[in-house]
Amino acid sequence: MKVLLINGSPHKKGNTFLALSEIGKTLEKEGVDFDIVSIGTKTIPGCIACNKCSELGYCMFEDEIYSLVRKKMEESDGLIVGSPVYYAGPNGSLCALLDRVFYSCSRFLAYKPAAAVAVCRRGGATATIDRLNKYFTIMNMPVVSSQYWNIAYGQKPGEVMQDLEGLQTMRTLARNMVWMLKNLQKKEELLLEKESPVRMNFIR
Repeated sequence: MKVLLINGSPHKKGNTFLALSEIGKTLEKEGVDFDIVSIGTKTIPGCIACNKCSELGYCMFEDEIYSLVRKKMEESDGLIVGSPVYYAGPNGSLCALLDRVFYSCSRFLAYKPAAAVAVCRRGGATATIDRLNKYFTIMNMPVVSSQYWNIAYGQKPGEVMQDLEGLQTMRTLARNMVWMLKNLQKKEELLLEKESPVRMNFIR
């Protein structure tokens, strides 16, 4: 089993990375592999609603970070997305990436457990988690919980390591992810028959 951890911060080794690393260490102890992919500082195109991905099977921009995350998502059994809090929401570059990945890769996301992690100085973390959770809940992905909301506090690099409760929350999240993955190993036998999607707008 493998879990993909997305570091949605431009800082490759900042507080968001450290929070995800705490999750990774616990996953490893429980016998589950993980990868941390950092989105970095390069410009990430947003979705332009061209719908080309429905023809191609992948986003037409196909930039390096999109291609990497798409490949890792397909190979992974679970997903955890971490983001710093910017104006009470996730990093805009992260959302630009997730909009495209989730729209173009829905066929291999369903029933994979997922969770969101927010790292903040003080406030806006629950709004950030709520925004990120919406990606999972539209894709039939079970959301993994913890002993508290998945929040860690810290502003300057490394400060998150002083948030002992936040770090424990990360470890509990990791163990809950492992528990869910193990219980979903026979998911093929458990899947319910799905109805064909009904898609409407509000004028027809």
